[in-house]
Amino acid sequence: MSRPTIADIARRAGVSKGAVSFALNGRPGVSEDTRARILAVAEEMNWRPHSVARALGGARADSVGLVIARPARTLGVEPFFAKLLSGLQAGLSAHSITLQLMIVEDVQEEIRVYRRWASEQRVDGLILVDLRTRDPRIDVVDELLLPAVVVGGPGRHGNLCSVWADDREAMTSIVEYLAALGHTRIAHVAGTPEFRHTQRRTRALRDAAARLGLAGVESLHTDFSDTEGAATTRNLLSRRDRPSAIIYDSDLMAVAGLGVATEMGVSVPGEVSIASFDDSVLTELTHPAITALSRDTYAFGERAALALLDLLADPNAPRDVKTETPRLTVRESTAPWSWR
Repeated sequence: MSRPTIADIARRAGVSKGAVSFALNGRPGVSEDTRARILAVAEEMNWRPHSVARALGGARADSVGLVIARPARTLGVEPFFAKLLSGLQAGLSAHSITLQLMIVEDVQEEIRVYRRWASEQRVDGLILVDLRTRDPRIDVVDELLLPAVVVGGPGRHGNLCSVWADDREAMTSIVEYLAALGHTRIAHVAGTPEFRHTQRRTRALRDAAARLGLAGVESLHTDFSDTEGAATTRNLLSRRDRPSAIIYDSDLMAVAGLGVATEMGVSVPGEVSIASFDDSVLTELTHPAITALSRDTYAFGERAALALLDLLADPNAPRDVKTETPRLTVRESTAPWSWR
C-alpha cells in the first residue's frame, strides 16, 4: 500500500484537505472536535509527514544520522561497532531521538548521503566515525550547517564537536608493559592507514620503541577484517625472526591471530604474546583469554550521543570532550619473554 496522504485523511474524516492541514499543523481554523477527529484518523492510518514537506515547514526530524564507510560484511562481526551503536541509540532514545544508520562503500558516497539528508532535513545532526587525515567530510558538514560530533580526536575539527579517548596514551601503556616482560620484537597489526586513530597508535608505538630501545618493532596495516588479521599473523609467524609479541588494533583480528598461532603450532603465550587494543566478550571467551586495552564502549557511545544532544540544544556547548583512556587488562595471552 502507498503511504496515506492528506487527501486520504480528508476523505475518511469527511472534511476538506485544508481542515486536515490546519489540524495536523496545530493551526487555528477548525474546531477542537474536528481537530481531534482528524488526528485520530491520521493516527489510525499511520500517517507521517513527508520529509520534503517537513523540510519546507522547518520542523525537527527528531533523528540523528550515522554513515559508516566500511564493508558491511566486516562491520557485521565487529564487536566495537555493535557496542558503540548500542550506546549511541540508548543515549538518543532517552530523549525520543532515533538513530538513522547507513553503511556505504566509500567516503564520497558518505558525503552524498549527508548532502541528501541535509536537503531533505531528514536528520537534525550527525555522528562521524573513522576520522581521516585531511578529512573531506569536515568542510562539507560545516558547509551544510549540520550540528555534528566526531568520534575521535583530539582537537577541534572545523566547527564540529569531538568526543575521544587518548589512543596514544593507551598504546604507550601496552608497549611499556610488553617491554617490561622482556619483549623487544613487537609487531602491530594495525587498521586502515588513513584513519587518524590508526596513525596515533602507530606513532605511539614507534616513539615508545625509540625511548625504550626496542629494535624490532613494526606496524602492518589491514582493513580491520579477520581475514587480513589472520593473513598478516601467518606472515609474521612464518618469519625466521618472528616477533615475540603482537598487538592487534581490534578484538576480531586478535582472535583470528590466536587461531592462526594455534593452527601453526605456535604456543600463546609461550612462544608469542598477544594483546588487543579493544576489549569485548571475545577476548574473555578464547583460550587463553586475551590481554586487552579495556574501555566501556557502550558508555563511550552514550557520551557521544549526549554531546550531540547538548550541541543541538546549545550551539556554544563544549567542542572537545575527552573520555577515559582505555586501561590495560592483563590476561593469560601475555607472559615474560625468555630467550631460547
